[in-house]
Amino acid sequence: MAKAKSAFVCTECGSEFSKWQGQCSGCREWNTLQEIRVGATVLPGAAPAAGAVAGGAARSASNGRGGYAGTLSDNVTDLSNVSLAEVPRFSSTFGEFDRVLGGGLVPGSAVLLGGHPGAGKSTLLLQTACKLAQHKRSLYVTGEESLSQVAMRAHRLQLPTQGLKMLAETSVETILATAEREKPEVLIIDSIQTMHLEDLSSAPGGVSQVRESAAALTRFAKRTNTVLLLVGHVTKDGSLAGPKVLEHMIDASLLLEGDGDSRFRTLRGQKNRFGAVNELGVFAMVELGLKEVKNPSAIFLSRSEEQSSGSLVMVVWEGTRPILIEVQALLDDSPLGNPRRVAVGLDGNRLSMLLAVLNKHGGLFTGDQDVFLNVVGGVKVLETSADLAVLCAVVSSLQNRPLPRELVVFGEVGLSGEIRPVPSGQERIVEAAKHGFTRAIVPKGNAPKNPPKGMTIVAVDKLSQALEAL
Repeated sequence: MAKAKSAFVCTECGSEFSKWQGQCSGCREWNTLQEIRVGATVLPGAAPAAGAVAGGAARSASNGRGGYAGTLSDNVTDLSNVSLAEVPRFSSTFGEFDRVLGGGLVPGSAVLLGGHPGAGKSTLLLQTACKLAQHKRSLYVTGEESLSQVAMRAHRLQLPTQGLKMLAETSVETILATAEREKPEVLIIDSIQTMHLEDLSSAPGGVSQVRESAAALTRFAKRTNTVLLLVGHVTKDGSLAGPKVLEHMIDASLLLEGDGDSRFRTLRGQKNRFGAVNELGVFAMVELGLKEVKNPSAIFLSRSEEQSSGSLVMVVWEGTRPILIEVQALLDDSPLGNPRRVAVGLDGNRLSMLLAVLNKHGGLFTGDQDVFLNVVGGVKVLETSADLAVLCAVVSSLQNRPLPRELVVFGEVGLSGEIRPVPSGQERIVEAAKHGFTRAIVPKGNAPKNPPKGMTIVAVDKLSQALEAL
């Protein structure tokens, strides 16, 4: 009986090794190698893996020049002859979902939707599946819930249930056999961590099961031109649970973010072979499920009527559109020897750097202050255009002086105190003008020659100039 081969895969970077070692030489992380079984299973409609060729005959015949002898492929094409026709898409029935996907669902693509428990992953996909089933053959596979639980949720959300095929199954072989018979145009797997292959002895959710199950489902989707939507869990630090190679297999990786006590959910693209990354879609959780928010700026600008210090509106760029978001800062005398620096929705390390720049080039000392920073609405701001707005909010709280409600600020702050321009500055200013803002402090490189009517632009290139303009 042939001995089963095994390999060790790093759960952080996906590197493979022939034997276990304490540290991954690829990403330098410790204790991240897990054993997987290298099988030669041939699933329905799939070709045997290259490693399953008996005796490795494909690699045994060297041509004498360090290469390999074998059959030459006739599929080589000159890049200039590749068709540039538009990739066919169809709508997911959600405009915000389509935006993050790059314009809609692409036949033959594999999309991974991740998020914390309770974020609304299953709700979003059930809404999508029920609406798509009215004109597309759809198959929804649930491995975590029973069919009655899914039906109860669909009834509570008042969704159209006619036409949607359901399957409660965790065996990948059974799912593929059913899909071969039903021939769906959209296949939803909820979730990939519950799926398993019969020939692998490890438990569902392990590295080998998640990796091989996703590979088998993705091969089916590519071969049959089926849209594959996978639900994935995330770990405590917000990263996708399972091997990192899972993100390399799929075409798009989306993350649904939002706290359980918040009405709003944000859908962010982390990887997309058919569109822009870091695109942001905004949804509101209501009684009838997730409802898309077509004008996020209006939602995030619902400020209190009372004017208070430490509050300021900034313009961030998410994917292909500008969004106005309020940032709040609170500074207080610290009773501790090491004052706290807490940033919610922003990078805490960058906050510490900005406070050092404020001390060095702005002349304002915050070393004896606890600094708390919050981005309203639960949005995570990843770009550096928020730097100047953060410092302006910090100064406002430090001096207990409210800033004008009609003021908007954006710009990147360098270590020498310079204010650097940011991409799409003109579009940010136009978006602020649409929402009634009449004054803006922006980098000099982003100052428009013809500002919007009624908008006063203050262009600065040093932090000291921005503080004077406040």
